[in-house]
Amino acid sequence: MQFRTSILAAALSMAIAGSALACTTVVVGEGASADGSFLIARSADSSAMKAQHMVKHPARTYKKGDMYRTQDYKGATDFSYPQPEQAMGYTTVPNWKTQLHGATGFNDAGVGISGTESIFARDDALKLDPYNEKTGITEDDILDVLLPRAKTAREAVEILGSIIETTGAGEGFGVAFVDDKEIWYLETGTGHQWLAQRTPKDTYFASGNQGRLQAYDPKSPDFLASKNLVQWATENGFYDPKKDGEFNFSKAYTRDDERDRDYNDPRVWQIQKMLNPSLEQKVGDGRNFPVYLKPEKKITVDDLKAIMRDHYQTGELQSHDPYTKGLRGDEPYRPISVFRTYEAHVMQVRPWLPDEIGAVTYVAMGMADLSVFVPYYHGLNAYPAHYGQGTDKADSESLYWKYRKLQTLVMTDYPKLHGVVQKAYADFERQTAEAQKAFEAEYVKVFKQDAKKADAMLEDFNHGIMAKAEALAEDLTNQVFTIRTKDIEDANFFANRSKKD
Repeated sequence: MQFRTSILAAALSMAIAGSALACTTVVVGEGASADGSFLIARSADSSAMKAQHMVKHPARTYKKGDMYRTQDYKGATDFSYPQPEQAMGYTTVPNWKTQLHGATGFNDAGVGISGTESIFARDDALKLDPYNEKTGITEDDILDVLLPRAKTAREAVEILGSIIETTGAGEGFGVAFVDDKEIWYLETGTGHQWLAQRTPKDTYFASGNQGRLQAYDPKSPDFLASKNLVQWATENGFYDPKKDGEFNFSKAYTRDDERDRDYNDPRVWQIQKMLNPSLEQKVGDGRNFPVYLKPEKKITVDDLKAIMRDHYQTGELQSHDPYTKGLRGDEPYRPISVFRTYEAHVMQVRPWLPDEIGAVTYVAMGMADLSVFVPYYHGLNAYPAHYGQGTDKADSESLYWKYRKLQTLVMTDYPKLHGVVQKAYADFERQTAEAQKAFEAEYVKVFKQDAKKADAMLEDFNHGIMAKAEALAEDLTNQVFTIRTKDIEDANFFANRSKKD
């Protein structure tokens, strides 16, 4: 068997190109989930070289006049914003270079944010109200600005919306917000326009780099928006009440053209097909896809993990699977799970449990299809030192590269090797879920009597799971290296005629 480096290089090159076109998001209302929890899942896609860190930011006090400045961290813009006097502690999963773009996190009030989904406004609307690329807020800033101060999901939406209206958005994005009472999704329109909707409890929402929100009722508490959202669209010719009927945010503000047909539409189509198998719709009919759907079966955390791992390996779009039959970097349909995914996560909020275990984030470093989702409870006090290590060069210490090196190795012969990794990770996740049930039941009992003892239990349990996952990744790396070594030896043995040397 030949080591097909050229094929691998071509596929990875295509994956890294166009890195701004990133992410896939699923938001699940509490009535649509199997256990009544709020759920958010998102893949963060940009570059495989973008090592991720896991960081716990402590609560702290700021002086009046202290500012958050993106450029203090060499972020994307010159955005700045006043710091709160009493900043809550919070978690983020940022990139190594700036320690910004936190991707996912919870704060001490139990507010969770996942962001961002890159989306795109209409070109003609952006000419009139462009993104503020110099000083506007971007995905670099959102979690680090909102989580220290927002006490509810709704408040987080309102703060971000106010920033967009006044300072402006530096790019187009969608952001998901959750607490123990509700779940919201916000999308930008143009540079200063935005819309957010509370997810109906018995539905889910899916997005793949598109502006997907449509309905808007300014009198309903289920909507929040920029103050002149409809007026601006009307005055500038993007909405005509007499001709268009009810206001449609997507039609008025966001892009929907040939660029969406193969890059974005298939992912949303696939998600909706997985959760609503009887649904029949054309793959390239993006804007006509339902915005919110009741799933045919209640959605589990495992369902969302499967979605984050999907690359059309099952179902009607199998001919577009770019991995299973050999790497195809020229496949036109972009899958959910791509090699350049630097992390994927599933956020879960269970209001009936203590906050320490009720909020949990399952994080898969690197490409979700070849990674393992490890649970991180909200009450976890600290991460190991190597969780804050890793750069754009592979190393032997950082958490990120432990998982990424195995994924890269598997991609040298995906058809042969992926099953080895996926089976082991599936077994680990199943065993971990069983262990979690037992631990959580015991935690609740102990918590009622002794909160400190319960928290010590949590620390030991969660760190144990983390260590087991890392050890498994290292063992799998050795297994796959052994297989590839034999493959290459068999293909390049150069035996003498006696077959002895």
